[in-house]
Amino acid sequence: MNPNLSRLQPYPFEKLAALMRDIEPAAEIPPISLSIGEPKHATPSLISNALVAHIHQLSSYPSTRGLLELRQTLADWLCRRFKLGPAAINPETQVLPVNGTREALFAVAQALIDPRDAALVLMPNPFYQIYEGATLLAGATPYLLPCTEATQWRPDLESVPEAVWKRCQMIYICSPGNPTGAVMDQAQLMRLIELAQWHDFIIASDECYAELYLDEASPPPGLLQAAAALGLDDYRRCLCFHSLSKRSNAPGLRSGFVAGDAQLIEPFFQYRTYHGCAMPLQHQQASLLAWQDEAHVIENRRLYREKFAAVLKILDGVLEVNAPPAGFYLWPRTPIPDDTFARRLLAEQNLRVLPGRFLSRADDQGDPGLNHIRMALVPPLDDCIEAAQRIRAVCEQ
Repeated sequence: MNPNLSRLQPYPFEKLAALMRDIEPAAEIPPISLSIGEPKHATPSLISNALVAHIHQLSSYPSTRGLLELRQTLADWLCRRFKLGPAAINPETQVLPVNGTREALFAVAQALIDPRDAALVLMPNPFYQIYEGATLLAGATPYLLPCTEATQWRPDLESVPEAVWKRCQMIYICSPGNPTGAVMDQAQLMRLIELAQWHDFIIASDECYAELYLDEASPPPGLLQAAAALGLDDYRRCLCFHSLSKRSNAPGLRSGFVAGDAQLIEPFFQYRTYHGCAMPLQHQQASLLAWQDEAHVIENRRLYREKFAAVLKILDGVLEVNAPPAGFYLWPRTPIPDDTFARRLLAEQNLRVLPGRFLSRADDQGDPGLNHIRMALVPPLDDCIEAAQRIRAVCEQ
């Protein structure tokens, strides 16, 4: 058995189930869950129609590289969205379809980390637990970058010791962030790229929430955009990861892509040919149409803006919480310990949220997840309003 398996912690939702095991919520109160970041808005019909139209392609093996037409669509989308200029992404060498960002963010560490050199992999804290699991199973050691109110919920790159950068082989970043919604600005991304060039490490930028932002005039910048601003037209040491799960409300499609440095994409492609994870052809056809359409994404953002406004109005004065610039989470500070608060919400109001400590790790600098909860505003508007009212009722007690 792989000995690194013993280093893995239970997933946050396993911890949540254990925390709530002895609670029997009031049966007369309908359950509402804000604990899991699974989009509940309708999947666009263009996706489902394309799946049906191409279901006959189940009889064919897909290629790991993916359809050129899909890769061209992805390259064109990146160029438009991040203002890279026409033909700034080569669909032959700089884009690879993947079965959702979770699978790819995990696999990229297995493919590109060399564990023989006491490798460190840096990541934000709190974080998406896949980063930690990928690091441990690749034989490397996680190094946590605390993201707190003092750092504007973003990694403080300048506080990282030189010795850590020297051992760093990869850094995971998530912008917009899970769970805080914080956005790394272009200057910070450019600084990180400069550090990567100097110290020779890879940047794996999880941008799966990049299309969910509150201000239509201020889309979050991306890693490749920052690289282009530095004149790195080959996106050296840079990989970005995008998904249709949040953008297009299609988590079950398991469709995303990785793009960037061709010198990294190629060995990752080689790894994936053995991994056996080619995207089904009917999913590729549906994905192609989804990335070409922006109307449903604009409507998706409108729905989330509506929910943020309604929920924050209700919670005003009872919880310390602000609207994030992006994502679909709220990250409020709790008036009592986060796990106790979560238990009370379930016991008294049949409402599930995720304690912040389940998304973070404690170190000598403390635990940045303590006394926070993550609220995923994914249910319908009426349910989000009802959930906020239940939280307010508990706080006022």
